Amino acid sequence: MLGEGILKGLAETAKNFAGSFVSKERLTTVQYPEEREPLPENSRNFPFLVYDGTDWEKGLRCVACQICEKECPPKCIYIEKSKDKKPDYTGKPQIYPAKFDIDISVCMSCQICVEVCPFEAIKMNTEFELATDDRFGGLLLDRKELARSNEYYHQIHPTEAAEVDARLAEEKAKAEAKAKAAAEAAAAKAAAAAAAPAQTPAPAAVKPSEGEPKQ
Repeated sequence: MLGEGILKGLAETAKNFAGSFVSKERLTTVQYPEEREPLPENSRNFPFLVYDGTDWEKGLRCVACQICEKECPPKCIYIEKSKDKKPDYTGKPQIYPAKFDIDISVCMSCQICVEVCPFEAIKMNTEFELATDDRFGGLLLDRKELARSNEYYHQIHPTEAAEVDARLAEEKAKAEAKAKAAAEAAAAKAAAAAAAPAQTPAPAAVKPSEGEPKQ
């Protein structure tokens, strides 16, 4: 029948329109920005940098390896590696990004930077209200603007963040066990060397020369 699809669409619209007066489930819109729908956990927009602890600068997981910068398809990530090392939130001296900028006017939200990062340092944010009247500077975010705590990461992506924390904890435990085993082996070797009796070689006999009386 000609126009059958149009009639079905109009009927569905009329059903939702009439039903919206008696059932909230029929409402297809919300009064934004006063009302907001919760975002799905897997939603993503632009990247952010994860930090541990309370100090964003010390706690940044990023070690400026620049893998994300090299792999970024639109080349919107700019990183400058530090010339020195600073203690991180655990006190370990670490290379850090002296500069880490992302141009979100160019970013295509592909998440490749997240997938290639070996340190779980960059993740995708769900924030989308980033409109600004500054077309250039306002859309170029530096490392301070990009930094978000691990607690924030747990709020927006709880399942993924829990998996990441478990994986990092497992890797840390393995590294500590390996270091402990190496230290114990070194201590055992040193103790064995100290307990062994000192053996001094006997003096070699001197052969008398011709014409010299033997002793």
